Amino acid sequence: MLQDMLKLFISNKKALVGVMILFTFILIAILAPVLAPYHPRQDGTEDRSFPLQADPGGEHILGTNHAGYDILSRLIYGTRLTMFVGLITGFISTFIALTFGLVSGYFGGRIDDILNLINNIFLVIPSLPLIIVIASYIRMRGVLPIILVLTITNWAWGGRLIRSQVMSMREREFIKVAEVMGESKVLIIFREILPNIISLVMVTFFTATLSAVLSHATLEFIGLGDVTVTTWGSMLYWARNSAALLYGAWWWFLPPGIFIGMLGASLAMMNFAIDEISNPKIRER
Repeated sequence: MLQDMLKLFISNKKALVGVMILFTFILIAILAPVLAPYHPRQDGTEDRSFPLQADPGGEHILGTNHAGYDILSRLIYGTRLTMFVGLITGFISTFIALTFGLVSGYFGGRIDDILNLINNIFLVIPSLPLIIVIASYIRMRGVLPIILVLTITNWAWGGRLIRSQVMSMREREFIKVAEVMGESKVLIIFREILPNIISLVMVTFFTATLSAVLSHATLEFIGLGDVTVTTWGSMLYWARNSAALLYGAWWWFLPPGIFIGMLGASLAMMNFAIDEISNPKIRER
C-alpha cells in the first residue's frame, strides 16, 4: 500500500514540481559554501570608504544591503537555517500530533478526555498571537527557542485530524478482527492503523512545515527572533529596519520574499497532491 501511494505521489504533477523545488532548496542549503560568492558577513568591497549600498550587477548580482553584505550570499546561506527550522519543527510537530491522535483516538475513555482537552486548549488560542507572546517572553535567543515556540503552537491541528480518523477506523471490521485474534493494542496501532493514515500524516507534516517557515519568517521580521543570524526572515527585518521600501531598494526584500513564497508553494503543492491521491473523486476529476 505504501509503495502504491509513493508511485501515485511521484506520478502526480503537483507533487513532482513540489518535490523538485524542495529538493533544490535542500541542495542550496547543503552547498551554500560552494554556491555563495561571499561569506554572509563579508561586504566584498576592497575600499571600505566607498558607499556600502550597491545596486544589482557586476560582482554583486543581487546588490548589497545597507551594511555592504552581498544579498545573494546571504540569501543562499539563509536557506540553511530557514530550512532547518522548518523541517525540524515539522517533524517534531507531526510526531506530537501523531502520538496524541493515535493514543487519544484508539484508547478513548478518560485518556481521550484528557488528551482532547489539551488539544482543544491549543486549538482555541490563535496561533500567531500565541507565538508572538511566547517569543516575546523568552529571553534566550537562538534556533532552539524558536523551534520550541513553533512546535508548541503548531501540532494541535494535526492531532485533531489524526484523532478523528483513528476514531473512525477503530470501528472498522479489520480492527475488530485483529482485536478478537488477540493482537496487542500497540501492534494494532502500528500494523493496522498507522499504514492506513500515512497520507494524513504526510499532510500534517507538510502543513506544519509550511506554518513553521511562515511563522519563523514573521518572528524574524518583527524582531522577536535572532536577527543576528542569517535567515530569510532576518533579511526582511533588516530591509524593513533600513527603510528599503522607502529608498526603492527592492533587492533587499524581494529575493527572500520570493524564496519564502517558492518554498511555501512547494509544500502546498505536495499537500494538494496528497489530497488528490487519497481522494479518488478528486483524482478522477
